Amino acid sequence: MKKIILLFAVLAIVSCKTETKDYVTLNGKLKTSNIEKITVQGRGFFKEITVNSDGTFSDTLKVTDGVHAISNGNDRVTLFLKNGYDLKLEFKGENLSDGVSFSGEGAETNNFMENKRSFYMSDNANPKSYFSLDKEAFDAKLAAAKSELQGYKDKAQNLDSVIVAMDARNDEMFFGYIESNYENMHETLTRLGKGKASPVFENYENFKGGKTSLADLKGKYAYLDIWATWCAPCKAEIPFLKALEKEYEGKNIQFVSISVDKPEAYETWKKMVADEQLGGIQLYADNNFESQFILDYGINSIPRFILIDTEGNIVDADVLRPSNPKLKELFTELGI
Repeated sequence: MKKIILLFAVLAIVSCKTETKDYVTLNGKLKTSNIEKITVQGRGFFKEITVNSDGTFSDTLKVTDGVHAISNGNDRVTLFLKNGYDLKLEFKGENLSDGVSFSGEGAETNNFMENKRSFYMSDNANPKSYFSLDKEAFDAKLAAAKSELQGYKDKAQNLDSVIVAMDARNDEMFFGYIESNYENMHETLTRLGKGKASPVFENYENFKGGKTSLADLKGKYAYLDIWATWCAPCKAEIPFLKALEKEYEGKNIQFVSISVDKPEAYETWKKMVADEQLGGIQLYADNNFESQFILDYGINSIPRFILIDTEGNIVDADVLRPSNPKLKELFTELGI
């Protein structure tokens, strides 16, 4: 009888040790105050988590394994959740998007993801930082970037297989784009480098009447927005562009939007400019994407933003979007 009892006791201990929780435990502390709730959202999953007055939070979630987002309004950061994980989150700054350090079960995969996110938020993920280099420097930067990413993988030997596959696909797409486009883009950036005379356009229709040429814009900086009415990312930038126009009203810069809509969308363009009360100088390119100005700048995707100085020379042939806060830092550097 004692042997039977001992056997059951051993089995019970083994069962306790091998039992896997069918939920995720999350806990952490925010570095900012006045946030009452954060949300966790993934494929087929949504839950609000209450944040205590001291910024701490803790909750359990039964999820579908995969990538999720923790968010506070538009401020968000991604993480990988799998039932059985027990994660502690240490936020690096007041914004969630400033980054997170993870500890506990599931930390290895999530810290790997955070390292990759930091890489792809840095200048290392900016194609221009590669394309602007001569071939020797390009090869060196490319090798350094690949080595950095490989280092992250070497330190994370037990990554979830979902993340391994996703990560390999993302890196292949990124480096494939960089390597296959280097020659053409290097030539374009060299030709359209800072201080070079900008390609010109002449007699583009102005929504307010008459025709406008690039030469008419001399005397002030010109921030050009190449867009079209069908382009969702273009339209997403409109509120930010309007805010910039209002903030810089009366200063040494003018905001110029050039539509590359096709002829059949001409009336749509006019209606949208009127209905949305689009400001600045609204122009209509003479031959959509085949306009010589568009071809000269090598524009094959939109939105595209260009900054030209007071003399008609290029400041940046592919400048930051209105939604990027660093754009105003550039304007300040230029004395605008």
